[in-house]
Amino acid sequence: MKITREEVLHVADLARLEIGDDAIDTFSRQIGQILEYVDTLNQVDTRDVAPTTHAISLTNAFREDVVQPSIDRDAVLANAPEQEDGSFLVPKVIG
Repeated sequence: MKITREEVLHVADLARLEIGDDAIDTFSRQIGQILEYVDTLNQVDTRDVAPTTHAISLTNAFREDVVQPSIDRDAVLANAPEQEDGSFLVPKVIG
């Protein structure tokens, strides 16, 4: 599929890219080659191939929620560089 210079310039304008005249011809040729390859993929018979969302099958590893005792607050805060009133003290990140 042939891509024109005008199409390359239009896409570059949409993407707010400035490209030189020498790059326009290069991009036009490269995009054309990519689209030709995609067109060959479109010719493959996929009637008997089930649609997929992933290349490998995935399953969720769900488990039941189990209530467990928490870690002691003093033990957790023992590793904190700074603490105040039983909580971690961290630098302010939002003005």
